[in-house]
Amino acid sequence: MSDELDLAEWYNQVRWDAQGLAPVVAQEASTGRVLTLAWMNREALAETAKRGEAVYWSRARRKLWRKGEESGHVQRVVEVRLDCDADAILLRVEQTGGIACHTGRASCFFRKLENGRWLSADPVLKDPKLIYGKK
Repeated sequence: MSDELDLAEWYNQVRWDAQGLAPVVAQEASTGRVLTLAWMNREALAETAKRGEAVYWSRARRKLWRKGEESGHVQRVVEVRLDCDADAILLRVEQTGGIACHTGRASCFFRKLENGRWLSADPVLKDPKLIYGKK
């Protein structure tokens, strides 16, 4: 059986939205901590499966985004799961460098609601200027 036929079997079972996207949750495989929420299109999912590293679709830049291509903070994929409605993807990953967020934190979910205010609950592990340079 060819790779193309294999791809069609699982790939076409995802229920893509009207823009051809599906939400993706990246979770640290060893701890279960949620690292980020991103989006994939068909090409991103196929590249992720092929490379074994997370590839997302950047809605802002309208292009594929290979996690870690600038920062070096690659997400190595341990497992890919599809939810019961087939419209959301879970990536269980090993986060290189312990930083998943462009703010230099371990997780993009670093704010918590406390007394009606969003407070930062997690420290910056590395200054983003040192990761990405001055912007």
